[in-house]
Amino acid sequence: MTPQTTGAACGLLAAFLFGVSVPLIKLLSPGLSPLLLAGLLYSGAGLFVTGCEWVKRRYGIAASREVPFRRTDRPLLIGMACFGGVIGPLLLLSGLQRLSGTLASLLLNLEAPFTMFLAVGLFRGHITRQEVTGVFLILLGAGLVGYMPFGAWGDPIGVLALTGATLCWALDNDLSQRLSSLRDPLAVTRIKALSAGLVMITMALVARVPWPDVPTVCALLALGAVSYGLSFALDAYALRLVGAAREAAYFATAPFVGALASILLLGERWGRQEGLIALLMVVGVLLLVCARHAHLHTHEVAEHDHLHGDDDRHHDHHEVVVEGLHAHQHRHRSVTHDHPHVSDLHHRHPHT
Repeated sequence: MTPQTTGAACGLLAAFLFGVSVPLIKLLSPGLSPLLLAGLLYSGAGLFVTGCEWVKRRYGIAASREVPFRRTDRPLLIGMACFGGVIGPLLLLSGLQRLSGTLASLLLNLEAPFTMFLAVGLFRGHITRQEVTGVFLILLGAGLVGYMPFGAWGDPIGVLALTGATLCWALDNDLSQRLSSLRDPLAVTRIKALSAGLVMITMALVARVPWPDVPTVCALLALGAVSYGLSFALDAYALRLVGAAREAAYFATAPFVGALASILLLGERWGRQEGLIALLMVVGVLLLVCARHAHLHTHEVAEHDHLHGDDDRHHDHHEVVVEGLHAHQHRHRSVTHDHPHVSDLHHRHPHT
């Protein structure tokens, strides 16, 4: 498969695993503190990814030759842990306690447009007119949620909490994409998950938050391992392969998975307004996923180190052919060409 196809597969599978977690969390979390709940989920994720890294090193998988972290990576790691690992999950779980699983899932669609806005405005990403239209439809659907007669479905504070969570994860996506392009995505996920889990469980212990029974703790750790650990690791690979803006489009399928799972697991029903919101967001997501970006562009001279192969487009810097994936300090010459591309490591250039 091409890198774009692999990235799409990773992003869609990550979205499915995360989307299913929304109704499952509501089933497991009645009466639990969001602080402890998030801590257990992220601890499970961190332990799972740590196990994956051990297997990778134990069996000498090629990706174990990834470039190690540098001191200059610390600001990105701290930002990811704070926004994506602590603030975002706490807002999500607080909002879940105030909203139905269906509405909470649909509101998670805001992560895609927020990620794109930040990618374009702060990180030299790019989106097409088709993608702008898709973003507008998603935002329109989210706006309709704000005008719903909440009743038993939830309240405006829950909407604000979920909106804040998606904004935090949007920033986390853009920061993660910068780091996952150069470093091992599994290591990036491990550091974020374990640090966030440790911080939140420590805070819960200090606050003397009551713990659930042992089966519930085990269930939350297992859910965190799959729906957070495996999902976030796959998402990190998608960020590397297709860029933050396109990854957000693929991950935007997660809310629909969560909304449908809420019907099956929580017995929730959709009315006309929920159906209209879902329709607007489905069309918006399809526009994002089907968008294609190609134009004549120039690569500036750049020097960096990261795991790469020897494709003839961006890594033709060897005098002799080097087979397989490898990592070393290498220099990209300036080149101008035209081909379909995304906002990955080698395509952060200005667009007019």
